[in-house]
Amino acid sequence: MICNVDQVILINSAKEPDFSPNLLDRFLLLIEYNQVLPVIVITKIDLLTDEELKTLKNKVKYYEQYYDVYYVSSKTKENVTAIKELFNDKISVFSGQTGAGKSSLLNAIDKDLNIKTQEISKALGRGKHTTRHTELIRIFNGYVADTPGFSKLEFVDFDKDIVRENFVDFFEHSHECKYRGCSHINEPGCKVKELVEKKEIPRFRYQNYLQIIEEIESTKKKYRSD
Repeated sequence: MICNVDQVILINSAKEPDFSPNLLDRFLLLIEYNQVLPVIVITKIDLLTDEELKTLKNKVKYYEQYYDVYYVSSKTKENVTAIKELFNDKISVFSGQTGAGKSSLLNAIDKDLNIKTQEISKALGRGKHTTRHTELIRIFNGYVADTPGFSKLEFVDFDKDIVRENFVDFFEHSHECKYRGCSHINEPGCKVKELVEKKEIPRFRYQNYLQIIEEIESTKKKYRSD
């Protein structure tokens, strides 16, 4: 366990494996719940065409209202310098999608680290776990921990109120809902649902929110029936 973390540098792959808004929203929920600052980094942009990169940036642009977002390539070193500046006087955690290139990015940032990396599994379409344990590494006047990657996140001890309060954009607009404690699901006069219909909140993010809540409720029902 790492204590006194200042920020989680959340690594997401642009391609191989493909960028997943669902996985991004799940990570953001966990990080917000733990009251740590998330920083979103999209790796492997060298694998995208200009048009594909433009499409990805349009999808991720919404998050820039709430978080710092960086697009990088470990291979070409594009924007790697900007990532270096994040570490100064901070304890950071590198976390995110399996196969997103966390270790490769750290090696690109500091060639002396020489962290073991592994190629993407073509058969499975996802990365292999390269980092087996977590340790603090001294880097650019700060410390960073490279954590094992994840391809699935579950919320065993969560309830829908925790989800509602830690989707930061939903929480921001919750005071405009007709009912206090609105779950943004079935209630009339819900500001969040109104913004989704107006396309001011991406529908995919709202669908991710509903999916997480549904999973939590299904898990609770299963435990009660057992």
